[in-house]
Formats: sequence, structure tokens, C-alpha cells
Amino acid sequence: MVIPLATQHYPMLARNLLYPGVTRGQQLVVLIGQPKACAIAVRNVRAMRRLTNLAARLRGQAQGTRG
Repeated sequence: MVIPLATQHYPMLARNLLYPGVTRGQQLVVLIGQPKACAIAVRNVRAMRRLTNLAARLRGQAQGTRG
């Protein structure tokens, strides 16, 4: 697995995105990019709220309606 890291993609530099990529590599994981970008991703532990509307969709399915 190859994981590109660049400071230009600052919103994507977060630990919760980097960690699964590194831990799910089967045989080899290669990080390509700037060391500064890797450091930012490791330090960035803030989780952004994801606006998926999943809870409302699940409620709709449980009630037999389409979402």
C-alpha cells in the first residue's frame, strides 16, 4: 500500500485517516511525501463531525420508509 502525504492536502492530514491506512497494509506500507505532513497527521487528533445523515436513514429503514 502506498500512502501519499503532502501539506497541500491539509484537511486530510488527520490521525484517524492515517492510522487505518498504515495498519491495514498487508505486507508493505510506503509513506511518500513530506515528513512535515506525516508529523501534522500524527499530531492532529481532532475528529471532525461527519455529516452522513446515517442515523436518520437507519430510523427511516426501521420504520419501513425509504430514505
